[in-house]
Amino acid sequence: MISSSDLIGRARELLPIVQSRATQTEALRRPHDDNIKDLIDAGIIQMLVPAIRGGSESDLNTMYEVVDTLAQGCISTAWIAAFYIGHNLYAAKLSPKAQDEVFGDKGYCLLPAATAPTMKVEAVEGGWNISGRAPWGSGVMHADWVMVSGMTPDKTPRSFVMPVADVTIDDVWHFTGMAGTGSNDIVVDNVFVPDYRSIDGVALRRGDTEGTALHANPIYNIPLVPMAYATIVPVLTGGLKGALNALETIVDRRVRNFSGTVVKDQQHTHITLGEMQIGTQAIDTLGRAHIARTEALIQSGFTTDDRISLKGSAGYLARSGRLLMQDMMANAGSSNYHHDQPIQRFWRDLSTVTSHAFWDWDIAREQVGRRHFGLPISNPIV
Repeated sequence: MISSSDLIGRARELLPIVQSRATQTEALRRPHDDNIKDLIDAGIIQMLVPAIRGGSESDLNTMYEVVDTLAQGCISTAWIAAFYIGHNLYAAKLSPKAQDEVFGDKGYCLLPAATAPTMKVEAVEGGWNISGRAPWGSGVMHADWVMVSGMTPDKTPRSFVMPVADVTIDDVWHFTGMAGTGSNDIVVDNVFVPDYRSIDGVALRRGDTEGTALHANPIYNIPLVPMAYATIVPVLTGGLKGALNALETIVDRRVRNFSGTVVKDQQHTHITLGEMQIGTQAIDTLGRAHIARTEALIQSGFTTDDRISLKGSAGYLARSGRLLMQDMMANAGSSNYHHDQPIQRFWRDLSTVTSHAFWDWDIAREQVGRRHFGLPISNPIV
């Protein structure tokens, strides 16, 4: 097992390396092979793997620090790292036999997990025949297993795990932001999945499953959606820190065209930069509070009110981060829209990240407001 301090230290050591590959990662339209190898070699991908499987069985606070650090250099790399880390926890919810297969001899998996029920599902003897397309396959470019989802004939949501060799990767990821994630579509054509490698979607969202009974640590009982928030929040906070660092570098050296004014000597610059620094710190504080509350709820259990509140928190973080990033870019100057400038990549990546369906601000605030009036949840992502 690797300690939390060592995991965080290794992430900090990798930061300048990941940052140096950020431009190439974006050009590749997928994670850089060396980044994935480095993350595995550092034990970062394995940090939430159960100890009985050889993992560090770490915690969400440590994951926050690790992913936040990586995102300061390359948001696309941090996104994939966060998904691989979190989806190893999802793998620990599978049946015991499936865990044996998925974790295997190496003791971890590289698992994209598409939980939207887009697949056609046919019940057959011993399992299921699966066909269809799952978009947003973050992690599929280096995957060894994939998880896709669909509605069974009795209208029950269910997820299915299969080797990546059983699927086709459709190269559709031509995106302005998060280009380096390679989140291509997963195409499944009449693949048989044995029942033990499937999992009831209601149980997966609830958290406790047949597989989690193998693990004493309550982190493995965490519901799917709160875990998803915990996965993506540090991508936002770290990305904002990376953008702020880029902005600070800009204003330290910027001289205005025509007037020749040294920007760092202007009072307006002091006010604007101070606002960006305060905003980044505030969002980091909110992000840490979100993770700390989730960690506490892992111990006490998640009520409906807790889950709605966490959705509101995640939505507010995304909205606040998007607005702050827009202000940073607006104050960076026109030359920083050039592709060789780091801040424009942070801007494009964060604009894309903060539009993710899991923390949609309109849906989040609607659910919080509905709860006040005693109305039922009207969105499945809670």
